[in-house]
Amino acid sequence: MEHPTDTESSPSAPVPPGRRLARWLWRTLGETIETVVPAVLIALLINLFLAQATQVLGQSMEPNLHTTQRVVVEKVTYRLFHGPRRGDIVIIDMPDRDELLIKRVIGLPGETVEVRAGQVYIEGRPLDEPWDVNPGGPSYGPAVIPPLYVFVLGDNRGASNDSRSFGPVPIDHIIGHAWFSYWPPEYAGPLK
Repeated sequence: MEHPTDTESSPSAPVPPGRRLARWLWRTLGETIETVVPAVLIALLINLFLAQATQVLGQSMEPNLHTTQRVVVEKVTYRLFHGPRRGDIVIIDMPDRDELLIKRVIGLPGETVEVRAGQVYIEGRPLDEPWDVNPGGPSYGPAVIPPLYVFVLGDNRGASNDSRSFGPVPIDHIIGHAWFSYWPPEYAGPLK
């Protein structure tokens, strides 16, 4: 039986502390990368294609949404199943604005919309709005909403920069449907 003369190659030889630390660091780094990289990729994919969190800025959606309130925006429905529907709260990315807008869909493609004395009219008939609204702001129309566009308003009509000022919004500028509030806790729940 031969005995190795090099203590480094012997299985029973002690490993120097510096080498043990280096092995531990490499093993820990490898495990961290194996855990963190997939988690970051999954989070990015969810944020890009499924849902994202956003914050309400300003008072244009009061009394239903309040400034600094946080909501979850789902992105799948409008891409795969159907377009925005009347009453949906949507997040809009307008190319000429730095911040995302949050508004309610009021008018759909092909409809004639008018806002007069605080009342919304669709096809000449008053719109029944089952959500809370603070009336006010300018009048609009009557005007026909083009194909692939929607007409949006804030619920706080007197303090909202919406389709009355910038016109109907292209549907492809809508990021998704705001459907759930998660912060602050007193407002947590599905959005109406």
